[in-house]
Amino acid sequence: MGHVAGVTLTKWRRIWSERFPRVSLDVVEIPVAQQREALDSALVDVCFVRLPIEPEGLHTIRLYDEVPVVVVPKDHVVAAFDEVTLADLAGEKLQWGDTTTDAIDQVAWGAGLLCVPQSVARSHSRRDLVYRPITDAPPTTIALAWSVQNPNELIEEFIGIVRGRTVNSSRTAQARSLTPPADPRATPKKATPKGRPRRTGGVQRAGRRKR
Repeated sequence: MGHVAGVTLTKWRRIWSERFPRVSLDVVEIPVAQQREALDSALVDVCFVRLPIEPEGLHTIRLYDEVPVVVVPKDHVVAAFDEVTLADLAGEKLQWGDTTTDAIDQVAWGAGLLCVPQSVARSHSRRDLVYRPITDAPPTTIALAWSVQNPNELIEEFIGIVRGRTVNSSRTAQARSLTPPADPRATPKKATPKGRPRRTGGVQRAGRRKR
């Protein structure tokens, strides 16, 4: 499973481990610029991507929108406001898009401001920087994407987890076979005592005892 920066996976990973304890879920962070390549090359089976992405040959499920924010030094004038508009940022040197440690460092050095989704800014929080929502900037959208040609049947199971499908709604035969039901014939029966016939009322009953 791949994901771009800022996506929180804790809930989905936990549910997966509960339902499919024998199938490890390997997770890798993918830069936005490489998210389509990661799917086309089968580096990942599914990926939490940041739209837009070239849709041809992909299935996508839109999940949620992200609030855009601007990251500024703690002593910057913008830090005094709870939120800002694009007009408030006029004249500032702005960098938009996916963030890196280097981009964050440049903001701290006073080389410009960085506009990113709020989840990304939160994951790169530092004591010397703050971020403020940009009220009139277009939001970005997180979606789950996978190739239409990927034959992995467990993709459907992961999609079900993301959509909130219950454990009883498991669809694929492969998924069901991962945890086969217990064979009732394997349950040992209680042993029937053998030996001398039981006496009842002092009279020995002949023949085999009824079970």
